[in-house]
Formats: sequence, structure tokens, C-alpha cells
Amino acid sequence: MKLTAIDIDRIIEMAWEDRTTFDSIKFQFNLTEQQVIELMRSQMKPKSFRLWRARVQGRKTKHQMLRSFESGRFKCSRQRTISNNKISKR
Repeated sequence: MKLTAIDIDRIIEMAWEDRTTFDSIKFQFNLTEQQVIELMRSQMKPKSFRLWRARVQGRKTKHQMLRSFESGRFKCSRQRTISNNKISKR
């Protein structure tokens, strides 16, 4: 799948958000967690990538199965204003 620059920017933004799971990135862009990690590694400076990995590694909110609630917000409330987010248009 060929990603546009807008898609890449959006994936990076979603990956940095605490409450956006890797499952929602997969749902929207069809990228696995490993593919997101590879994308982040290729698009970020090494230090920024290491900071991001330390931040998301083991974080319960980034993994749907580890969350303490079954159903809840699929996105951050601040995402509503982002027009390129397919999910916000539902």
C-alpha cells in the first residue's frame, strides 16, 4: 500500500497520541504495529524515535487488549477538528 505524505503525517500523529491504539491505526490505514514502528523509525530522528518507543512500549492505552474498558472512545476528543481523519467523519 502506497501512503501519501498526509497519511504518513496522520499515522505519526496517531502513534504519538496516548489514547489512540495500534488497532485503530490498523483499522484506518491497514498497518500492523510492527509496520507502524518501522514507519516511525524511518520518518523520525533517532533520538525522537527512541523517546517515542520508550513512551509507548507496554503502554496499556496503545493496545486494545490491555485496556481496562471494553468500549470507549475510539479517538481523542481533539481529533474532531482533523478533517483527514476517516473515523471522525462517521
